[in-house]
Amino acid sequence: MNKLALHWKIIIGMITGVIFGMLFSQISWGGNFISHWIKPFGTIFINLLKLIAMPLILASLIKGVSDLKDISKLSKIGGRTIIIYLCTTVLAVVIGLFLVNTLSPGRSISEKTRNELMSSYKSDAEEKQSAAAKQIQTGPLQPLIDVFPSNIFNATTDNKNMLQVIFFALFFGIGMILIPEKKAKPVKKFFDSFNSIILKLIDMIMIISPYGVFALLAALVVESPSADLFIALGAYSLTLILGLIMMIFIYILIVKTFTGTNPITFLKGISPAQLLAFSTSSSAATLPVTMDRVENELGVDKEVSSFVLPIGATINMDGTSVYQAVAAVFIAQAFGMDLSFTTQLGIVVTASLASIGAAAVPSAGMIMLIIVLGQAGIPEAGLALIFAVDRPLDMCRTIVNVTGDATVSMLVAKSVGKLKK
Repeated sequence: MNKLALHWKIIIGMITGVIFGMLFSQISWGGNFISHWIKPFGTIFINLLKLIAMPLILASLIKGVSDLKDISKLSKIGGRTIIIYLCTTVLAVVIGLFLVNTLSPGRSISEKTRNELMSSYKSDAEEKQSAAAKQIQTGPLQPLIDVFPSNIFNATTDNKNMLQVIFFALFFGIGMILIPEKKAKPVKKFFDSFNSIILKLIDMIMIISPYGVFALLAALVVESPSADLFIALGAYSLTLILGLIMMIFIYILIVKTFTGTNPITFLKGISPAQLLAFSTSSSAATLPVTMDRVENELGVDKEVSSFVLPIGATINMDGTSVYQAVAAVFIAQAFGMDLSFTTQLGIVVTASLASIGAAAVPSAGMIMLIIVLGQAGIPEAGLALIFAVDRPLDMCRTIVNVTGDATVSMLVAKSVGKLKK
């Protein structure tokens, strides 16, 4: 079992959890047994993910921004890199929102199943409704005010205030860049180490993920045995995959339009990195191969690739952005929530910024999704609905992340005259 890759362990946990839940749902005392003795382990797993979200965003963003000190030397390349990355990220979120609102995978859940879900998370839903009522009574610029924390320590005690923490991390990182490097060096070393520790903690949490998935799926089957919930989960997966495919086609179109590179040449050149990204679910692990392919097969100058691609592995997560938009609205639909235009605009902003802080490691996007759910007022407990299928989808969205990095490196190289034909 220890020799199996993590994604296979999670898939096994998912299948056995469903079978276990189906078997025990046929026993009179089975439901209570799973609710009292199995489900708590799934809850612990979700709590661990929520626990790590706040330190991860602080560590990743502060490190990522402080790493941009080379922009002073490569201001032309740096400025274009950041702008293009932000544009593709926002585009990815918009595509995700468009598809999930158009196809509405969560609306296929029956009223009976939806009521069961709502009753399971009644207290959580009431809390969200109360917060929404207060939001209506505030002024139109209150969401903007809420971005700026008056006390960072208060902001870090609640995942709902994650946007404030993101702002502080960006602000802090910019401050580190603007002071002399010698003075910033001790703090930089601290956050580099802090980031490494957080990534190791994520590895440790993911070790127990197969058992967490098993517990969550077993409880989900027992508490909501309706087949329409699983049909909706399949529709959610297909919606997300469609969004990821659309992003790949957009990359191909961008590369063809702005660099004149043949789509076949582009895909052939980047395909080894895409396959590695699929198997590892890590942009960071794929980075050496990505750099080699864009330099030797796609003609990007090393000066550009060595700057653009490492930054991309940190802040460019287009596949993760599509996922966060689709997953957030799907969970809201499953709970019967209607998200306003303002709330969905908030998802665009939050998902775009959260993807910047997403670590380039497997399943970090799930942790970042907590940020988006909390900011949009969507029950975080809804993570249990989608976690079972997250691992294979994570493998797919990492392909998009890596392809996006390669696309931007070609655009930047072309714009500064460093793309070889």
